[in-house]
Amino acid sequence: MNFSELEQKINENKSIDFGDIFSKSIELFKKTWKQGLLHALLSVGLVLGVMALVLVPLFLMGVFDPSAFESIESGDPDYKSIIIVYLVMFPAIFLASVFSLLLNMAFYRMIKQIDLDEPASSVSFGMFMNTKYFMKALVLSIITTLIAVVAVLACYLPLFYVMVPLTLLIPILTFNPEMSNSDLIKASFKLGTKKWLITFGLIFISAILAELVGLILCGVGIFVTMSFIYLPSYFVYKDTIGFVDDSGDLQEKEKICEL
Repeated sequence: MNFSELEQKINENKSIDFGDIFSKSIELFKKTWKQGLLHALLSVGLVLGVMALVLVPLFLMGVFDPSAFESIESGDPDYKSIIIVYLVMFPAIFLASVFSLLLNMAFYRMIKQIDLDEPASSVSFGMFMNTKYFMKALVLSIITTLIAVVAVLACYLPLFYVMVPLTLLIPILTFNPEMSNSDLIKASFKLGTKKWLITFGLIFISAILAELVGLILCGVGIFVTMSFIYLPSYFVYKDTIGFVDDSGDLQEKEKICEL
């Protein structure tokens, strides 16, 4: 699907219902919680890996040059050491955000496959782990970070607005990876603006529900429930834009599911 087709579907502004999407999200969660659990564990592993990338060099720096940290504690910091810390930290953070985005894309593909009862295919968490998608995800991660930073600098309130388009960016990217980065950003803000209130409400409620249920399940249950947060955004995309097959026709199974 190209940008013109995507824009046309967004402009049609199909009506979506909060209760309907929330109910469908719960039903789909029952089918996808295992994949969601694996997604959560991989995400945590990714964070731990990034922490290791950051902390190991700092640990080694402390071993070979203890005075670097002593100077910080004394109130007379060694700016050379601080610069080194940031040079290690920021690339690691961006690397984590890129791989996290690629994992999220794969998870959305799995959601679609299960939701539409599509035949088994090569869908896996590593399906987007290649140079082509890595570079695309890297550029988008930088752009979205800059957007979020600008929103924060503008007294935080705009952050509540941009969080919806940035959330919808992931399913739009997942199902339209051939689109340019600029078109993806434009499409996400266009869809996010039209469906802002209902999407924000769904994100807010699903996040609270996932956290509460996870805490009730002895805390560790949040690894199971956290994937629920992704499902409302999937249905906002599906019910507003929908999917097309290689010939450009709507998926027949999608039509059946909507009956």
